[in-house]
Amino acid sequence: MANPLNQLRELGQSIWLDYIRRDLFDGELARLIEEDGLAGMTSNPTIFDGAISDSDLYDEDIRSAGSGVEPDVVFERLAVADVQRAADHFRPLYDSTEGKDGFVSIEVRPSLAYDTDGTAEEVRRLWEACDRPNVMVKIPGTYEGLPAIHQSLLDGVNINITLLFSVNRYHEVMDAWFSALEERVERHLPVDRLASVASFFVSRVDSMVDKRLDQVIEAETGDKRELAERLRGQIAIANARLAYQAFEERVQAPRFAALAAAGARVQRPLWASTSTKNPDYSDVYYVDSLIGPETVNTLPPKTLDAFRDHGDPVVRIYEDRKECHEMIGELDHVGIDFDDVTQQLEKEGVSKFAASYDQLLETIRREQRLVQTA
Repeated sequence: MANPLNQLRELGQSIWLDYIRRDLFDGELARLIEEDGLAGMTSNPTIFDGAISDSDLYDEDIRSAGSGVEPDVVFERLAVADVQRAADHFRPLYDSTEGKDGFVSIEVRPSLAYDTDGTAEEVRRLWEACDRPNVMVKIPGTYEGLPAIHQSLLDGVNINITLLFSVNRYHEVMDAWFSALEERVERHLPVDRLASVASFFVSRVDSMVDKRLDQVIEAETGDKRELAERLRGQIAIANARLAYQAFEERVQAPRFAALAAAGARVQRPLWASTSTKNPDYSDVYYVDSLIGPETVNTLPPKTLDAFRDHGDPVVRIYEDRKECHEMIGELDHVGIDFDDVTQQLEKEGVSKFAASYDQLLETIRREQRLVQTA
């Protein structure tokens, strides 16, 4: 039977692994690339926190760094080393696709999410430290992150814009990408290998909206309650499909045609947070529903395994577009402000990554204290 993951590639969607841990480099990552068509990898503070906290794979390196080195410095060394090794595994794919795929992402510190200058500076440092053409540096898609996105792309750094929830913010992100590439073209700088993705978080939208809908269902009767029940589990997919519509409209316009003539590729939408949080929904719900050309989906290992086993690879990104617009509008009818939802999700996302980052620094401190007492 054909591997559904490989069929996704034939439909124009790249699958990246939302996970990194150094024991993958002992053969598992090579197998995933060869057998499943894995085309990239992403990391974030939460992923690294799990990798470092839940294994002893990093203990020796942490201890050998010495107790006098700050934990954040130790962590960056560990993260850069893992990202470099992963990028080397994906380098043949990067070369064979002429820079379309084979990327590995590393993220700036969460504490910089609202610091434009600090983000731009850290992007440059991480880019130089990784020293691989197939690395992407992740910048949160906050308002303050927009100028840093523009500047980093202008400087020729591959950028993964993360923590996107709002289609309106996505338009701002696309504007930053367009203007940076246009400025590079004006300066006669190459754009053909400058890559970027815009990462829309999916399942978290339903997690928050469903909680608010449940409050409506509990408090209301009649038509309002029925509408709230019908909208449960629908808004995240609708929001992502509308983001894809926005993407298509922008890349089909003359503005992108001018960049394409200079060799630029599109800034692909990336579906993040695609593991299913609600057990009432299929474990591949956010994969099956968002298959489409020129997209990326980042899957944690459990979701990757589930889709390999029983995924249904059919292009669905264009389905129910009119209904998607209607459903977002219907949230107002049940008293839910979707703009407020996306703003809260952005704040929560930054806060959660910051908490994970603080937690992994404490893990590193514990290992360093073992050196002092040995």
